Amino acid sequence: MSRQAGRLFMPNLIEVKNLCKTYDNEGVQTRAVCGVTFDVKKGEFIAIMGPSGSGKSTLMQILGFLDRPTDGDYVFDGKDTFQFTDDRLAKIRNRKVGFVFQAFNLLPRTSVFENIELPLLYDEKKEKKEENGKKVMNALRSVFMEHRAEYLSNQLSGGEKQRVAIARALVNDPEVIFADEPTGNLDSKSGIQVMKILQKLNDEGHTIILVTHETFTAEHAKRVLQMKDGALVSDEPVKNRRYAKDGEILK
Repeated sequence: MSRQAGRLFMPNLIEVKNLCKTYDNEGVQTRAVCGVTFDVKKGEFIAIMGPSGSGKSTLMQILGFLDRPTDGDYVFDGKDTFQFTDDRLAKIRNRKVGFVFQAFNLLPRTSVFENIELPLLYDEKKEKKEENGKKVMNALRSVFMEHRAEYLSNQLSGGEKQRVAIARALVNDPEVIFADEPTGNLDSKSGIQVMKILQKLNDEGHTIILVTHETFTAEHAKRVLQMKDGALVSDEPVKNRRYAKDGEILK
């Protein structure tokens, strides 16, 4: 059985049903997301697309436990999250979820190694320093950045910073990696390199959920969810998937 065929039988990692998020600003109700229903199997690579204000970033924040839904059901790894305490959500964020942001969110005068080590230091199940070091270097090798371990993050190019951010997202071996506009601040060559790495990680079994407004970037995923006015308007497989290889796009 092929790897892709095998994934058809993988269990759901994420299940959302009629998910809604409404913000209350001095009595004015603003609906950001409403009635969204879909699931994500373990090992999938999904892109969430939509114009500004479509609700895609709000949806990602809910899925990544950075925000809570107003209504609806959200089951993560077989567990209903709606009644989870803030403390339990924080533990899930640290252990089961990795984040990659458009702005990188690295500490500028801190070494690459120390930036990647941070999630390990916040884990209550702290490993010995030696074990942490192994995890950091393994994460760096995954993004081809082990030679930059002692550099300060402000000495890196934009593409290198994003690769370090991916390594930081990986270091705790999360169940899912959320990437919010990961190529938005990069030139086209660096963006392709980042997408190549995300595809490689997905091929290795990592679940990836990408938020983007760029069709070109979304076509590196395997499935695209389109958002509009807070609603999910389509959910389709990518027909002509792009593959990044050695700095070039190959179909």
